[in-house]
Amino acid sequence: MAYILRFRKLCFLEPVKYSSCDKAKADEKKSVETPKVENEDQGAVSAVLEENTKRKKQKKQPKEWRCIDSCCWILGYMCTTWWLLLFLFHCLPGNLPGLKVPEPPGARLKREGLTALHPVVLAPGIVTGGLELWEGKPCYEDLFRRRLWGGSFTEIFKRPMCWLEHLSLDNETGLDPPGIRVRAVPGLVAADYFAPGYFVWAILIENLARIGYEGKNMYMAAYDWRLSFQNTEIRDQTLSRLKSKIELMYVTNGNKKVVVVPHSMGVIYFLHFLKWVESPPPMGGGGGPGWCGKHIKAIMNIGPALLGVPKTISNILSAESKDVAFIRAMAPGLLDSDFLGLQTLEHVMRVSRTWDSIVSLIPKGGETIWGNLDWSPEEGHVCDSAKKTQHQQHLDNNRKNENNSKGGTSFRVQELTKYGRMISFGKAASDLPSSQLPVFGSEEFVRGNSSSNSNSSCGDVWTEYNEMTQESIKKIAENKAYTVRTLLDLLRFIAPKMMKRAEAHFSHGIADDLDDPKYNHYKYWSNPLETKLPDAPDMEIYCLYGVGIPTERSYVYKLSASGRCKTIPLQIDSSADGSDNGCLKGGVYFADGDESVPVLSAGFMCAKGWKGKTRFNPSGIATYIREYMHKPPTSLLEGRGLESGAHVDIMGNVALIEDILRVAAGASGAELGGDRIYSDIRKMSEKINI
Repeated sequence: MAYILRFRKLCFLEPVKYSSCDKAKADEKKSVETPKVENEDQGAVSAVLEENTKRKKQKKQPKEWRCIDSCCWILGYMCTTWWLLLFLFHCLPGNLPGLKVPEPPGARLKREGLTALHPVVLAPGIVTGGLELWEGKPCYEDLFRRRLWGGSFTEIFKRPMCWLEHLSLDNETGLDPPGIRVRAVPGLVAADYFAPGYFVWAILIENLARIGYEGKNMYMAAYDWRLSFQNTEIRDQTLSRLKSKIELMYVTNGNKKVVVVPHSMGVIYFLHFLKWVESPPPMGGGGGPGWCGKHIKAIMNIGPALLGVPKTISNILSAESKDVAFIRAMAPGLLDSDFLGLQTLEHVMRVSRTWDSIVSLIPKGGETIWGNLDWSPEEGHVCDSAKKTQHQQHLDNNRKNENNSKGGTSFRVQELTKYGRMISFGKAASDLPSSQLPVFGSEEFVRGNSSSNSNSSCGDVWTEYNEMTQESIKKIAENKAYTVRTLLDLLRFIAPKMMKRAEAHFSHGIADDLDDPKYNHYKYWSNPLETKLPDAPDMEIYCLYGVGIPTERSYVYKLSASGRCKTIPLQIDSSADGSDNGCLKGGVYFADGDESVPVLSAGFMCAKGWKGKTRFNPSGIATYIREYMHKPPTSLLEGRGLESGAHVDIMGNVALIEDILRVAAGASGAELGGDRIYSDIRKMSEKINI
């Protein structure tokens, strides 16, 4: 850029600035020149000066303010404010009133006499575990064993396309692409922090260390969270190494059973392990019946995604969630393809659809668990706290009117949110009686001839939508509402390669007969509704999760406006807003949960599916529900909250850490106080018949 500016200077004359001496010499020289030459020079200089003046005026004209300028200024102000507050916090003395940091639960429990007893195994969830490079393409050949996921994420900005290529898996096999090997970071550092300053397991690890835990009795079961669970064993032997590690910790710690603490998707990953470890080879680990009962004391599931996560559906359909839909509403065009031709969401979709693990989080149990067009277990839930009292009064009045009136006065019955309609195209489709909705036929799910609507000027980002015609897309969208059952057909239609590959590893139904030999296949092992718990009557299972936060449950969608670069034809309708119970905001219906996993998914198995001796829990393993009511942080000193119930922030919840430490030190669920429930999980469970 500098040499271009210098070249421009040579091309245009600029008025010469003289010093006093130079000016005197110039005047002397000018006096001896002929009047004719003087007049010609003055005219030429005047013309040049006039031209330069015009150029300067043109340059000084203010530029048109663009959306990107506003975004940059906002980000700049936010970062500056954050760093200023952080600087002031570290400058203040720690003994000022109100600035005393709360005592860690590990330190307090140590004073009470708690010490490490049972070895602890930690199992991270999706996304939170680090990934490092072992072999790459020429664009990344200088980054051997450097983190590509987790850490500083600097490579996103340096070489974004190369970064995306290395995080993708093979679209046919779901394993490594040719010439690329990305592996899970080993050890406790794999998931202690997701990014600098953003803890995941770090607070829990620190408090475990305060009562005596260290590397010999604490282990992070890191795995490549992009792969299907069985493929982690096929490619990396992760399940075999976990089995060996648990056996070693059991022996070297005085034959003390292990306490396992999985989080989020790590819960169903370890559920898969429970079945794998006792199954015969080559499909299983060959531990035999009784292995789990011998080696495992308790499984303390944090934020368990046992029955799936509805936001997985929106991720597959349009690479969106409520946050992306909110950004689109606040800054239209920022994430859309036409803006700078970046195709941000297309890139996200292309990469994420190569990750089989995402399919493991599709809601399980069909309409029996999640509801149909007219019913759902959460019906009657009110999101707006101000409306809860009014809603209860409505229900009480309706009951009185049903008992006392005989058809005299009519009363308005409040419409219930139809959560069973997981995806509705248009707000009307989410409210209409089911009799007025179109009936599905096989013709809706017939793919037309390939019609790529990509543009070479946009980068040609391929997604499976490129193989669909506009007519076939309109057929699946117009005034349609989808339940979990019909959604699977929709996903097979719009993402056939992903679903064909991943459904060989995962299943989402409810078993009729668990003794059927087909359920010995690994594709059923991570679905708690299609597999039995091991024969381990002395083991305990905990469901630990946050409540009190609006959590995505179902969506209102629309067709995207056609654009120069767009290849994703569907998006959340952020203009869909307002409902009687305050649960519809920005195209998303919310229910109770931890911001990511609804209460129904996190708590049902412990509340009913595994409670007592059931066909899913034949040995009667004790189950406990421990809910943590969300309380946002009251000051900067609390960081992300000492009583947070959010899906990741709960890992710093003091009450949750204390429960884990007590069980690791030998306490039972009964000694913790048994169940602690704030939500309506028991009422929901009563409505579900499995």
